[in-house]
Amino acid sequence: MFNQSKIVGLPVSRIDGPLKVTGQAKYAAEHFEPGMLFGHVALATVACGRISHIYTEAAERLAGVIKIYTHENRPKLAYRDKKWKDEVALPGHPFRPLESDRVLFDGQPVAFIIAETPEAARDAAVLIKVEYAIDEPHTDIIAEQHNSYEPPVARMKQFLPPPPRGDAENAFSAATYKISADYIIEGEHHNPMELFSTTVLFEQDGELTIHDKTQGSQNARDHVCGVFGLDPEKVVVKNSFVGGAFGQALRPKYNLVLAVMASLDLRRSIKVEMTRREMFYLTWRPSSIQAVSLAADKDGHLQSVMHHAVHATSRYEDYQENVANWSGLAYKCDNAKLSYEIVQLDMATPGDMRAPGAATGVTALETAMDELAYTVGIDPMELRIRNFAHRDQDKDKAITSKALHACYREGAARFGWAERSPQPRSMRDGHDLVGWGMAGGIWEAMMAPAEATVRLFADGRSVVSAAASDIGTGTYTILAQLAAEAFDTPINSVTVKIGVSSLPKTGVQGGSWTAASTGSAVQKAAKTVIKTLLGHARKMENSPLADASEEHVEIAEGRLVLESNHQAGIAVADIMEATGISSIEEHGKVGPDVLTMMKFAAYTHSAVFVEVKVDEDLNVVRVTRVVSAVAAGRILNPKTARSQILGGVVMGLGMALHEEAMIDNRTGRIMNHNLAEYHVPTHADIHDIDVIFVEEDDDKVSPIGVKGLGEIGIVGVAAAVSNAIFHATGKRIRHFPITIDKILESEVLQ
Repeated sequence: MFNQSKIVGLPVSRIDGPLKVTGQAKYAAEHFEPGMLFGHVALATVACGRISHIYTEAAERLAGVIKIYTHENRPKLAYRDKKWKDEVALPGHPFRPLESDRVLFDGQPVAFIIAETPEAARDAAVLIKVEYAIDEPHTDIIAEQHNSYEPPVARMKQFLPPPPRGDAENAFSAATYKISADYIIEGEHHNPMELFSTTVLFEQDGELTIHDKTQGSQNARDHVCGVFGLDPEKVVVKNSFVGGAFGQALRPKYNLVLAVMASLDLRRSIKVEMTRREMFYLTWRPSSIQAVSLAADKDGHLQSVMHHAVHATSRYEDYQENVANWSGLAYKCDNAKLSYEIVQLDMATPGDMRAPGAATGVTALETAMDELAYTVGIDPMELRIRNFAHRDQDKDKAITSKALHACYREGAARFGWAERSPQPRSMRDGHDLVGWGMAGGIWEAMMAPAEATVRLFADGRSVVSAAASDIGTGTYTILAQLAAEAFDTPINSVTVKIGVSSLPKTGVQGGSWTAASTGSAVQKAAKTVIKTLLGHARKMENSPLADASEEHVEIAEGRLVLESNHQAGIAVADIMEATGISSIEEHGKVGPDVLTMMKFAAYTHSAVFVEVKVDEDLNVVRVTRVVSAVAAGRILNPKTARSQILGGVVMGLGMALHEEAMIDNRTGRIMNHNLAEYHVPTHADIHDIDVIFVEEDDDKVSPIGVKGLGEIGIVGVAAAVSNAIFHATGKRIRHFPITIDKILESEVLQ
């Protein structure tokens, strides 16, 4: 389908790597100008209630303090919800910092201090005293699940469960084998390395240059323009380098609003950098309770699938994910009933966190599939193969491509799955119980509208421009590879300009669609450059390309040539010289193919195999091996792609064994709002992770055949770990994360 690659598909090192490792890459908080001021936020210490009185006098007297903003003196900002809603906003009332005396969640900003130094601003925050009229907080999803409801306004239509098909209840009752269980997943917090920060550089003519940690510079620009009524032509947002995000930076955060507010009010440049504690109050993967019921006949063919999901949201917005729908499309079953509700808690609005919805829903589904496999008495992988879905039954559409069989086959072979002893507690390594578990993974392969420009110079240099972000995924590198491929030049001859709101329009970086979207726009722009170059070449005297068509020419070794005969061609430099130009720049604009989307559904698939070793006495779990086999269409760069899967797997291990928000439900406060007590996997927790990319061609999913890799790496990992723990111990833990106490308290299933 695709031409033989010259550089696309090779494991090229990141072109931005040298800047990062030498400290030359500047992040949002690292921009500075003389005379700038610094902001710091004072946080609420209750989760629900109202501010009775706020005392700022002592803080105002502190040397270096310029001004303190509270709900009592905040400048007037936009009133209508519409002005506050960003590109990926939710139904409801967007959070507005310092809007009123009402406290909606633990850690809500109650004051914003501006000072001449960051230390003065920080110290002043400690001196602010607040009296509260405290209401009883409700932060326990288990206690509040009876208040769950169907969202009255859908965030996205595809998040809504499809109508039931068949008769799931009666099919379940009549089936030979069945399981039904509840799965609880505690809330998780993103915690990327780079703290959220905003640096606003104020120009005397009112123009603003804003360096912000965001996954979408244009989304951030449009947000502040809406809130403050600014002219978009006078605001530039830059996010040239982003130190991780995982979805936390999709929506603009209150640091951006507060920094711009103070800058406009004081007519000064302002910098705000959040603390690690504040990061816990921005957004999070919501806690959830899921009821999954599966039934099968004597041969293991699914007869009924029922999945009811409930997850948390805030009091002021209806956060929604696609949680339950995966159970209706992952495996073939003619009887399915899927339902989805949310429940309000006195916490900040949750947000998209790597594979939102799928990481949660597939964990429950794939754990339930393992339970069903033991109930029926067949191998867990064999159960999945027997129920392989060749069609998306939720949408009643064909699938663009699905190399999941290859994932099963190649992943199992690499892992050694055939050597698995099926009986729980039957495999040992000295004092350790050894368990092998597996799970499937699935994520939507999406493409969003995107634009890019590409400029080719006579000497072979090229410049790629787009507003896309690089949150560590390798966007800089893959865009450079695509341009270098199109023009047959070394990658170091390509300059990539991204992360600036004034560049060609792209969406936020999320959903694993950046490579497919912006990459396709770059390819289209590059092809248009070649088309324009051919137009000039045709006009040259005695041109060997006079009758050539754009479909049959390419650039090779600095010459525009016929694909079939490289001897017939003209040097690019000669074409431009004859035309009297030094470069050609063209624009590429792409979007999803509507007709294709009407007929087909597109997904990335994976199979994850996990080995755990569990100390028989202490019940300490170690994940000693992981094999992740992924089918993701065309792989632009195996090195950056592998890095994405490695990161996803590590996050999946965190979901399975480590990560949870510890909330004191008496006060509604997050007690482990730091990286000392909020546990994430560290080097000692990670052993061997093997990544396989199976071959998969897809000419429908995107113009460059790319499906995206940011999300799929985490999907199914937590379930595979859980299933391996059951195989090792005979104990089925349905409450994530699976910690030592839960294993100790569980009984071995007979």
